[in-house]
Amino acid sequence: MDGALSNAENRRPHILIVYTGGTIGMIENDESGALEPFDFDHLIDNVPKIKRLDYDIDNVQFEVPLDSSAMTPDHWVEIVKVIAENYDNYDGFVVLHGTDTMAYTASALSFMMENLRKPVVITGSQLPIGEVRTDGEENLITALQVAAARDADGSPMVQEVAILFENYLWRGNRSTKHSSDNFNAFKSSNYPRLAKIGLGISYRKEVLWRTCGEAPLNIRYGLDRNVMYMDLFPGITEAAIRHQLSTPGLKGIVMKTFGAGNGPTAGWFIEAIREAVERGIVIVNVSQCDNGMVNPTRYQTGTALNRAGVISGHDLTSEAAITKLMFLFGQGLTPEEVKTEMERPIAGEMD
Repeated sequence: MDGALSNAENRRPHILIVYTGGTIGMIENDESGALEPFDFDHLIDNVPKIKRLDYDIDNVQFEVPLDSSAMTPDHWVEIVKVIAENYDNYDGFVVLHGTDTMAYTASALSFMMENLRKPVVITGSQLPIGEVRTDGEENLITALQVAAARDADGSPMVQEVAILFENYLWRGNRSTKHSSDNFNAFKSSNYPRLAKIGLGISYRKEVLWRTCGEAPLNIRYGLDRNVMYMDLFPGITEAAIRHQLSTPGLKGIVMKTFGAGNGPTAGWFIEAIREAVERGIVIVNVSQCDNGMVNPTRYQTGTALNRAGVISGHDLTSEAAITKLMFLFGQGLTPEEVKTEMERPIAGEMD
């Protein structure tokens, strides 16, 4: 890697691309017809326009490029290590990633990199970059431009983990994948776009994240996988609920409830939840709805869950909620400490 950055105001932006895999770097297998990860050289060869950007661009790639369905917390640690080790040498970072788990990765990275003051722009594509109609070329070039963008005072325009896809730049821990076939594959229902991409890139400075104080970047790698989702639905049985709540080693649950945070009214349900909370399991209430937030006292069933010790996830996405639980337990916090931290924003993930 290059040495420390020059302080000259007119130097070229220095960007590091972290290539993890995903559709953007895939190529069709001649025999099976299936898409398989290729290497970074293939990707760059198909985007010659990158050379027209007046940037210094380096790259690091996973030894084995991944389909994002294979992404794990260990890979999140690997991505963060690359960024941390090169943080002082680059103006910004672009992470190329598959779409299926992109929102999970974006959320996890936002929690793991405290006091981030440089752009970490995650992007990918719905079509391989070698396809004639690919969205990958535009996404990659725009992500590089976002990573290089500076404010009037010379500071990075974006100072957070963001997802760039087609026409929009979203806060990473507020995003979710909402389409498997549209080029605008991501949305953020409870937080406005950070930028609109059209003929130019129009930033909304009033909603961009800014870290308070002057503390340096603080990397925290711990992630605890002993968490799970519990999806509620009409007719869910007591046996199913109690089986999930008795999972060995379980520490936290993101419970996806109806509407503003409601669940079944049966007495056995509330009792099973109360017993789990008393055993030290942290249960976070998030809505199955894309838009809006949990209001635990709006309806009787939500109030009953609140009284049983379930905490409100407010307007967290399910991806942010589960990765935040992993992160907080990974820091060695007690269940009570985790409850406190889950109900306050630590990286702009909730209001």
